[in-house]
Amino acid sequence: MAPYGDDLDHLLSTAQGWLHEGHRVAIATVIETWGSAPRRRGAHAIIRDDGQFVGSVSGGCVEGDVIVAARGLLVSGGCRRLDYGVADQAAWAVGLACGGRISVFVQSIDTDHFSPGLIDRIRGARAAGATVSVATDLATGCSGEGDGGLELFVTRYAPPLRLMIVGAVHIARSMVPMARMLGYAPQLVDPRGSFAVAFGDVGIIVDERWPDEALADWRPDAASAVVTLTHDPKIDDPALAAALRSPAYYIAALGSRRTHAARLERLAAQGFDAAALARICGPAGLAIGAANPPEIALSILAQATERLRAGV
Repeated sequence: MAPYGDDLDHLLSTAQGWLHEGHRVAIATVIETWGSAPRRRGAHAIIRDDGQFVGSVSGGCVEGDVIVAARGLLVSGGCRRLDYGVADQAAWAVGLACGGRISVFVQSIDTDHFSPGLIDRIRGARAAGATVSVATDLATGCSGEGDGGLELFVTRYAPPLRLMIVGAVHIARSMVPMARMLGYAPQLVDPRGSFAVAFGDVGIIVDERWPDEALADWRPDAASAVVTLTHDPKIDDPALAAALRSPAYYIAALGSRRTHAARLERLAAQGFDAAALARICGPAGLAIGAANPPEIALSILAQATERLRAGV
């Protein structure tokens, strides 16, 4: 069970809370982007009938116009498509002067459009580590679980991002806050008690179990990343073996090329084939010329982001 509520979960839980308080609520979704549009397809904002909102569909460019449209729509419920582009006369007026174009679809959250029950299913599935696909008929504004057809807009709701860092070393001190800024829920594991005591000031409690035991409890899913930093085969190898038996999207191990070659030989002896071993990024991180612990942490998280986006 994923123990972490990310930004999407916060948006959906806020919508539920507002509905429970008796407000009418709309959900706005980015359905198309071109050029330098600042938000990806599937990004959401939640707007209630008095104009309060959470989330973003444009990084702030057109939110004001979307809020006005959503409040008008909530008078009687329904759906509406909003198109914004730099070529439009209205582009500068609403703030989209960055050169991109976006289309936003606004729906009332009700049984005929984006239902409250659908929000329950999305949140429950994501918390359990599963991905949910929601198909929306842009003509009627009706959304439902499933992949739909070519004429429907489909949003995939993946589980929250999680990162297990094996090794309470100096690189981890930079990686934990960076990971949080990128939307990960980090977990730090190190069975060496003397290493664990120095991390109170970064706001994380070090799990002092052996990493394979921690991973068995953590249960990596397709939105999970596992990075080993200790250089100690007794600690790193069991973590990598457990990660390889999971659907984790990113697995990486710090160390030189020679160290990594020896690591692969040991894992091969455990029965992992070439295809499985190829999942391990080693040495960990993109080749950015990193020269200190924060830069190494940056290179690893950049590589994790690259792998994440390649799989979207």
